[in-house]
Amino acid sequence: MDIVNKTKEIGQAVEEKVEHGLEVAKETFANVAAHLPFANLARKGSDQFVIEVDLPGVEKKDIEVQIEENILVVKATRKMKKEVKKEDYYLMESNFGLISRSFVLPEGIDTSKVEAHFENGRLRVVLEKEEARKAKSIAVS
Repeated sequence: MDIVNKTKEIGQAVEEKVEHGLEVAKETFANVAAHLPFANLARKGSDQFVIEVDLPGVEKKDIEVQIEENILVVKATRKMKKEVKKEDYYLMESNFGLISRSFVLPEGIDTSKVEAHFENGRLRVVLEKEEARKAKSIAVS
């Protein structure tokens, strides 16, 4: 019977470790998700796609947009610094970090016609379809 009890103890210990590992993984993913910028993807008509990425606290000069193969990558560096100087104390809080989001693009995007605009903390990327893939109206005679 001693072997049965020992097996049960080992089983419980393994189960507890697995549960703890899942909790740590959940916390880690929540922390990573909290640092990802929010993004919206919209289809504008049948010829364009628009991706909007929220980048509060980022300056235009610190944004990089790249397309490699069929992946759009938006990278930005956030540099926030809050400084308080008083007669009896000094406080400085800073937050620096790289923000990055990647998007798999649909087939047929004309990468030579991609436009990116940044205003009020929001990056707007407009992607246009290749001419051959755009919808065409055909007159009926």
